[in-house]
Amino acid sequence: MDAFYASVEQRDKPELKGKPIAVGGSRERGVVAAASYEARKFGVKSAMPSVTAARLCPDLIFIKPRFDQYKAVSQKIRAIFRDYTDLVEPLSLDEAYLDVTENKIGLPSATLIAQEIKKRVKDELNLIASAGISFNKFLAKIASDMDKPDGLYTILPKDSEEFVAKLPVQKFHGIGKKTAERMNHLGIFLGSDLRKLDLDEMIRRFGKSGKYFYNICRAIDHRVVEPNRERKSISAENTFDQDIKEILEVHEILERISKETFKRYERGREVGKTITIKVKYADFNQITRSRTTDNPILHQEELSKIAKELFHESLMQAQGIRLLGVGISNFIKEENKSGYQLTLDF
Repeated sequence: MDAFYASVEQRDKPELKGKPIAVGGSRERGVVAAASYEARKFGVKSAMPSVTAARLCPDLIFIKPRFDQYKAVSQKIRAIFRDYTDLVEPLSLDEAYLDVTENKIGLPSATLIAQEIKKRVKDELNLIASAGISFNKFLAKIASDMDKPDGLYTILPKDSEEFVAKLPVQKFHGIGKKTAERMNHLGIFLGSDLRKLDLDEMIRRFGKSGKYFYNICRAIDHRVVEPNRERKSISAENTFDQDIKEILEVHEILERISKETFKRYERGREVGKTITIKVKYADFNQITRSRTTDNPILHQEELSKIAKELFHESLMQAQGIRLLGVGISNFIKEENKSGYQLTLDF
């Protein structure tokens, strides 16, 4: 989906149409969750500090997120996807992989299916989607970013190696900014440059990611679309209007965030054993602290207690804290909450 959160807001509030908006944060605090294309023209983008966004675009309008609405719209979009295939792997509320090799309507062309899905999303939900079409995940993802907004781009098998050879490494999905800079320092700027390294050299320079890089620069990606992909963590976090400087206030906030995290945790069937807190300071430096328990987390009080124990006085800094988060991970496979005996205190 193109600028999904911002597009939903502009659709639902006609007075925002055509205006630069940022979902999330405020003019003084926080981080941009999504930016409209009108805002992106000024350099505003997601994950940018709000103060920076406001400086780049003085007329920027900040909108409070409505995640329940975004989730509801996302479910309608996925319902459209499932009219064509059951092999749908959601990556987030606004993005998914579809395998249409065998599809429910019998169309022989993935590009035709993508065109039809885009049209239905526009006609039924009044939103714009971009689609990337190819024979593997890596290339489909790259293609989906080629002609945004309202893009439709197909990479055919016969064109794949040449396409990747000319692709700048910073556009490779899976190569982040720092890795791209490191590659540039080594004289690697394009896929064709990356292809000059053999597998041993790739692994020596880039560790466990080396094999993945070796394959994708040759347009090879054997990952399948996984419709039931497991969640790796469940979390919630808050960014504050004013920096937090008292440990008692930190503990009160961790209690509140833990309740929200546990509410999300209860909706699923997984049970997790690792609790993590995230702390971001006023200078944007970030740390995490984790603890793994012997038994799965089954009570909100237990989550809150451990979250507060993980934050001790040594983590307080004079500059203050701008964000706190609490998460549960390390889920146990093939088990669910009902499979554990709860204990009673006598």
